[in-house]
Amino acid sequence: MTGVSPPLPTPTGRTVPADPAGRLVHGLAAALGAVVTGFVAMGVTAALGLWAAGATGLPGGGNAFTAVVAAAVVMAAGGQVGLAGDAGDLAGARAELTAMPLTVTLVGALVTGALFLRPLRHHAVARARDLLALAVPTVVLWLAALAGLSTLARHDFPLTLGGTQEVSGDLGDLVRQLMSAAHPTIGFRTDLGPTLFYGLLWILGVLVVAVLVSRRTPLPPRFVRHHQAVRPAASAALLLFLAYVSAGLLIGLVVAATKGHPAETFAVLLLGLPNVSWLALGVGIGGSWEGRAEGPFGLPMPQILDHVLRGGNGGKDLSTVDLSTLASYDGRAWWLLPIAVVLVLGAAVAMAVRSPARVRPWRHALHLGVAFAVAMLVIAPLTLVEARFGLSVIGIGDLEALGAVVLLRPQIWGLVGLSLLWGLVAGFLGGLLAAPLRHRAATDVP
Repeated sequence: MTGVSPPLPTPTGRTVPADPAGRLVHGLAAALGAVVTGFVAMGVTAALGLWAAGATGLPGGGNAFTAVVAAAVVMAAGGQVGLAGDAGDLAGARAELTAMPLTVTLVGALVTGALFLRPLRHHAVARARDLLALAVPTVVLWLAALAGLSTLARHDFPLTLGGTQEVSGDLGDLVRQLMSAAHPTIGFRTDLGPTLFYGLLWILGVLVVAVLVSRRTPLPPRFVRHHQAVRPAASAALLLFLAYVSAGLLIGLVVAATKGHPAETFAVLLLGLPNVSWLALGVGIGGSWEGRAEGPFGLPMPQILDHVLRGGNGGKDLSTVDLSTLASYDGRAWWLLPIAVVLVLGAAVAMAVRSPARVRPWRHALHLGVAFAVAMLVIAPLTLVEARFGLSVIGIGDLEALGAVVLLRPQIWGLVGLSLLWGLVAGFLGGLLAAPLRHRAATDVP
C-alpha cells in the first residue's frame, strides 16, 4: 500500500506523524496549547497581584481592572505601554512608565517553555525541521495573541483634586477652580509596533533558553557536541536565579504571616518578586543600582528599598542601592553576601556534578563564568524601573502634591563583570568539590 507514510514510533510508545502535513498539525496543536496556557497563567498571576494591590478599586470598575491586567501582561511579555495625560487647554499632565512585573514574566516563561518542550521529549533525535515545525507556529501564535491583548490594554482615569489641598491661599483656590474646569485625566495605551518587536525577542529568548537548559530534550546532531559545555552551565545559571526567587517567596510568606499588611506583601510577591530577588542577588555579589523615589506614589517594593531611594535629599537626588546603603537602614542586609556565596557555589557544584567527570575545574570555571555573566547581562536590564508623573496648571509648574518619580536603574556592566568573576571562582571550586561527591555516589551504589 502506498501514499501516506506510517507514523514513526518513539521511545515512549507514542507516535509522531512522519508526513509534513501531519507534523504541521501536530506542531500547531502543541503551539496553541503552549501559547494559550502561557497567557492564561500570566493573566491569572497579574490579576491576583493587582487585586492584592487594590486595583479593583480603580475608577471604571471591571473595565478598568481588565484593562490594567491586560497592560500588566503586555508589559510582562516585553510590550510597551505608554501613559498619556489630558487636562484640556488650562492644564498639562505628563506621565511615563517603564517597568516589567517580573513575577508575571517568569510564570509565563516557565509555563510556555515547559509546554513547548513537551512534544520534543517523544523524539529520539530532534531534527532542525522538527524544532522549526514547533517553534514557528508558537512564535506566530504568541505575537497574534499579544496583538489581540494589546487592544484591551487601554483606559483613561479621571484625576481627583485631593492633592491640591496642599496648595494653600488664593493660589490654591485658583488652582482648584482651574482643575475643576480642566477635568484632567491620565490614561495608558499600548504601542503596538515596539510591543510586537520586543514580544518577538521575548518569545524567541524563552524558546532558546528552554532548549538550552533542558537535559531531556534532544538536540539536532550538529549541536550535540556542544551539549556538555552549554547545557550544564545554562541550567546552573537558571537554577541560581530560580533559587533566589524561591528564597524570596519563602521570606515573603513569612513576612505576610508575621508582620502584618499581607495584601501589600502579596502584591509584591505576585508582581515584582523576581525584581526584588534578583536585585538581592546582584547586591549580594557586590553590584549596585541607583535611583530615587519622590512624591506620594510608589511601586510595590520592600520598605527598606523605598527608604534608600528616598534618602537622597528627600528623593530629589540619586541614591545608590548596594550592600552598605541597605545595611545602613537594616543590618540584616549583610546576610545577602553569605547567601550569595552559598547559592552561587551550590549552583557551581550542581553544574559540575551534571558534567562529565573528565571536565577539568578550569573548564567548569570558564563555563559558569560565561553563563552567569550572560544571564546577568540579560536579566539586570529587566529590573529597570522608571515611573514619572507631573501635573501643571497654566504655567505654574508641576504641582508637587500630584507629582511623583520612581527610578531604579541597574549598573549593568559592573554587575556583568562581578558575575563573571564570581562564576569563575565558584566554577573552579565547584569542579574541585564535585569529584568527592561523584566518588561517594559511586561507592553508595550496591
